[in-house]
Amino acid sequence: MIKKLWGALRRRWTRGPVADVPASAPPAAVPPGARPPTRISDAMLSAIRAQAAAPKQPVPVFTLPKHPDGVLPSGNTGLAMDSAVGAVQSWANGFALSGYFSEGITFLGYAYLSELAQRPEYRVISETIATEMTRKWIRFTSNDGEDKADKIAELETEFKRLNVRDMFCRAAEQDGFFGRGHIYIDTGDTDDADELQKPIGNGWDKLSVTKFAKKPIQALRTVEAVWCYPTNYNSSDPLKDNWYRPDSWYVQAKMVHTSRLITLIGREVPDLLKPTYSFGGLSLSQMCKPYVDNWLETRQSVNDIISMFSVFLLATNLGETLQADGDQLFRRAELFNLVRSNRGLMMIDKDTEDFKNVAAPLSGLDVLQAQAQEHMASVSHIPLVKLLGVQPAGLNASSEGEIQVFYDYVHSFQEHLFRRPIHRLLGLVMISLWGETDPGIDFEFEKLEETNEKEAAEVEKTKAERDVILIDAGVISPEESRQRVAGDPDSDFSSIDVEDLPDLLEEEEDGLVVKGGSEERDEAA
Repeated sequence: MIKKLWGALRRRWTRGPVADVPASAPPAAVPPGARPPTRISDAMLSAIRAQAAAPKQPVPVFTLPKHPDGVLPSGNTGLAMDSAVGAVQSWANGFALSGYFSEGITFLGYAYLSELAQRPEYRVISETIATEMTRKWIRFTSNDGEDKADKIAELETEFKRLNVRDMFCRAAEQDGFFGRGHIYIDTGDTDDADELQKPIGNGWDKLSVTKFAKKPIQALRTVEAVWCYPTNYNSSDPLKDNWYRPDSWYVQAKMVHTSRLITLIGREVPDLLKPTYSFGGLSLSQMCKPYVDNWLETRQSVNDIISMFSVFLLATNLGETLQADGDQLFRRAELFNLVRSNRGLMMIDKDTEDFKNVAAPLSGLDVLQAQAQEHMASVSHIPLVKLLGVQPAGLNASSEGEIQVFYDYVHSFQEHLFRRPIHRLLGLVMISLWGETDPGIDFEFEKLEETNEKEAAEVEKTKAERDVILIDAGVISPEESRQRVAGDPDSDFSSIDVEDLPDLLEEEEDGLVVKGGSEERDEAA
């Protein structure tokens, strides 16, 4: 409707100049041969106002996800609980259609999210967080006071064989790209359709012992979310543990029990949106999209201004174009555009023409462009120096505080996303190696802070001085201090044998006085 009205207005406007006549004034007499003036009627304005006031059609927010052909078995077209989901979606979309979600916030789809993963603005954000989360990785610890060095060495070897760190890094990247990442635990039953539908336990229960006792894990593999479609889930009782959690997944038409997949979801969506997001979470790409769109538009606008900040303006008589050889004016303009430079010359008629150079101011563009780029860092929690390589400016400016805050965020996100999956995998690996789990072995995430040699030496000196004070005060013995040094993985002496104590008697007879324990040794001698 608007296009038709606009076309009518253009046709009438092109017939001649528009007279400024009030809508209530009587029509003026038109001289013979003159074009009638164009008037905008009240009816025309009312129609345009009605079209402008019409509400925009929102995008349905609560819809079932779309996956490629072959992910679901032949004949299966939707979620197993689609009857319950349909009623909830109809109710929820009623609010969306009433204008609560006029911006059309909804799941972008795995195809579009895959396209966004090609852009560095999206990819760098997910890759930075994933690589930082797995850069220093984990350290196995003994929490029952026993010496478990041999078992810990076996676990470290098995984790390296399974390439656990790289698998979790790739799954964390997929969580950033798509909102969901999967790691498939290959038990050697990939081609056994019936076995794939059976659970393998949580890694610490009797079922896991039955399935994995002295049975090695073949490999770990990542599976993108687009190839996994949820099946049965509890949609009737929110008080149960499996509420809105799929019991199984279709992986290219193969039904796989959820315990055979380590699923990483860093940013869960509300329950009403889980079917729409294919029971995944909110991806970093979708979260960053408004900020990246603003940055791309600002970047292009600044580039356009820089490319065309200077415009040459020639004030001349355009009536010449209606005369014979009127194209000479345009030829003259084209010739000037072809040869113009700082060394060029523009000749004009001094009486009838005027030549000007209109330049747009460029000051402040760098600030606007930088602010649009910096907004991408706000939603991702990544400091500018990490994400963009931008160092803070000013006297005594430093990024150390921002880096520390970022490391704190990464550590908390490790605990949130990795703690339970790694603990479950740790139990499965123990059972596959020894036939049972060892509750006395746990793990902790390595600190992300890096220290130089000077800082590390100062830390070691401080610890040594503390041990000397505690030994002199009788709080600990030299043997306990030696055990502390041997158990410190950051110490240069972590490989010493705790039981092989040095004989200091000869050194003392030569004049060496050892603080903290020399009196006891003299009495014993």
